[in-house]
Amino acid sequence: MASCSQYDLIIIGGGAGGLSAAIYAMRAAMKTVLIEKGAPGGQMMLSDEVENYPGFKHIGGAELSMKMAEHAQAYGLEVVSQEVTALEPGLDVHTVRLANGDVLRSCAVILATGGSPRKLGVRGEDAYYGKGVSYCATCDGFFFRNKTVLVVGGGDSAAEEALYLSKLCEKVYIAHRRDALRASMILQQRIREECKIEVLWNTIVTEIKAEDNAVNQARLKDTITGDERHLDTDGVFIFIGFTPNNELVPAGTRMNADGFVVTDEKCETNSPGIFVIGDLREKYARQIVLSAADGCTAALAAAHFVEAKMAGKSDSVCELPESLMATN
Repeated sequence: MASCSQYDLIIIGGGAGGLSAAIYAMRAAMKTVLIEKGAPGGQMMLSDEVENYPGFKHIGGAELSMKMAEHAQAYGLEVVSQEVTALEPGLDVHTVRLANGDVLRSCAVILATGGSPRKLGVRGEDAYYGKGVSYCATCDGFFFRNKTVLVVGGGDSAAEEALYLSKLCEKVYIAHRRDALRASMILQQRIREECKIEVLWNTIVTEIKAEDNAVNQARLKDTITGDERHLDTDGVFIFIGFTPNNELVPAGTRMNADGFVVTDEKCETNSPGIFVIGDLREKYARQIVLSAADGCTAALAAAHFVEAKMAGKSDSVCELPESLMATN
């Protein structure tokens, strides 16, 4: 039978932003629940190695995810492993509906649903997904040991994954539509120094082909001359950015042309009490540390939001945490 539960704060998404928000919310003694349909960590889980998170010179993405989750749960955080089907904003209380029929209500909600890998949109990409087409080198790189692969993209993710694949594969090509990578300089330097990696400048992929239901070739096009050719490859790894997972964003919420949510400095949307953080939020850069910072900001703002609501309406359905009633 479906149940209905009341919270001060509901966090949807268990990536870096959601877990950081949970830590700060629990420390504020808010009655909080975090809903995550998959494994905690989000996009961090897909990173073989993280080198730019403060305090860790080198740490695996899975390990960092585990540490964040353990930190949050050390405060007694309630975690629900379910898919959210709807977020319905209200004047005083917001409603979150789960796939199993349960209904959760709270004064504040933090959306931390992140983004999904952007697709090339070329012939063969969907047909051969899992048969040579991948969006995660950490997940699938092992299957291409001593083989030739093609990485598509020119940012940090593409560079990092190409370097990871160079440890496993015999040859790694990078196809980039421009004449210079967008990755950080330290990653570009590593790319230049790695003899197994060859960059194909001004190149786009127009088709992915297969033989015996396994990728064996990619059709390439020169963006300057228009010339086309075929490249023999055992796999195609695509890292061209992310699209926001904005399906749960309520109607009327401000978003930019790309579908990222516009918030104020508190990560609050134009719907009072609904906050958006991490890769779903419009921002200059997308990094783990920035998602974690968003989580901190939103959780602190949510705590003040609940406090203000309780102070202005004594019969509010939100029960103010005792710690928030104390004056500093």
